[in-house]
Amino acid sequence: MQLEKIVAFHKALADPTRIRILFLLKNGPLHGQALAEKLGVSAPTITHHMAKLRHIAIVKELRDKNTIYFELDQYFLAQNSKALWTALFGGQATGEETMTHEEQFKQSVLSNFFTKEGRLKQIPAHRKRKLIVFEHLLEGLQMGEKYSESAINAHILQFHEDYCTIRREFIVNHFMYRENGIYELNPREMWADWRSL
Repeated sequence: MQLEKIVAFHKALADPTRIRILFLLKNGPLHGQALAEKLGVSAPTITHHMAKLRHIAIVKELRDKNTIYFELDQYFLAQNSKALWTALFGGQATGEETMTHEEQFKQSVLSNFFTKEGRLKQIPAHRKRKLIVFEHLLEGLQMGEKYSESAINAHILQFHEDYCTIRREFIVNHFMYRENGIYELNPREMWADWRSL
């Protein structure tokens, strides 16, 4: 990471209100008015601080109808936080550094799209993130087992109410195949691979 980016990151965080915003967003997305009320500041003040945090890419926006929610981007927060250490010592920080870029990205996606209880907040729009989420949903299913449609629906409902869409995506992305209403996992080599996108 360039020196200017490292400086910009630490400069943007050198404000107690912005640090407090990060702690609030750690628990999930919030809209500007909610942040303003929790912090006891005005809405324009929140707008000012969010512009600084978006500039260093550690906060992103989610739109729900006419409301804009702010969400912590854990992947870029982690990357930027490690940048100074990496620049100084070549990345030999902790055992966590042994995670590959792909593993870090996957963990970021799962953290952003699943609640602490394991429920899927929403189906990602971006294909790469979507495939990571679907791959995660399949972890409870066994290779070689045959499942009825109702069993697949019940499995998906543990995570999200839109079982029709997710079940269809399992087929479209070759995670599973269906024959005579019976579902079975395909070999992993056939799965749509988010790592190749």
